[in-house]
Amino acid sequence: MRAIVELLIPQLQFLDDEGAQGELWELSRIFLDTLIEETGCQKVKAIFPDAGAAALLKYKWQDAAFGFSSLSDRKPVENEDEIVVMVVPDYQMLGYVERITSTLSDDPPRPLIMWNPRLISEDVGVGFNVRKLRRYFLSTFTVVYSMRPLPSGAVFRCYPGLWKIFYDDKDRPNRYLLAKEQISKPDAEELEIIFGDVEEKSDNGPSLFSRAAGIFSSLNRFMRVITK
Repeated sequence: MRAIVELLIPQLQFLDDEGAQGELWELSRIFLDTLIEETGCQKVKAIFPDAGAAALLKYKWQDAAFGFSSLSDRKPVENEDEIVVMVVPDYQMLGYVERITSTLSDDPPRPLIMWNPRLISEDVGVGFNVRKLRRYFLSTFTVVYSMRPLPSGAVFRCYPGLWKIFYDDKDRPNRYLLAKEQISKPDAEELEIIFGDVEEKSDNGPSLFSRAAGIFSSLNRFMRVITK
């Protein structure tokens, strides 16, 4: 199974911002620990974007129950690895991502999860290569968990459920009302129609980012599904 887990939280989109990268690694650690706890799998390999990040986190997380490697390692995946998680793979490393994915397609195929992938860069645009990437590579993955906060609501999916679009409940702060459910991921035009008449809310109260770690509590269903 090829899966994508994405937390499209604004504060996590800019790795160069002070503190953003550290927060991202900590959230990935929560996900990896939860994956091991829920599946019971003791052979999980975490593949980080570069060797420097992998070495730093391996030193920092000496108690981790998962293995470490980087996309550019000569052999990032070992034969004994049962579940592989690519943490924030980006467009510049696409060649390595595709090579590893191909390796994991051997018999028997092993589950591959891309956690917060950044394989389509805004700098690259929407040319032929990006369309090819979407059609022939990303289309082979299933988005099993997605959380995208919006100014007036949120988009959410937890496999095998439908995509759900929520909008802010004006009468209950930090609560949401279900606007729509659908099979496919909503595009920008659909979201504009749904939220077109919704007033922008202020930033008062706890941000979604401050509660991001709690999001993983709803991953239990996904964890059980991929190990069946």
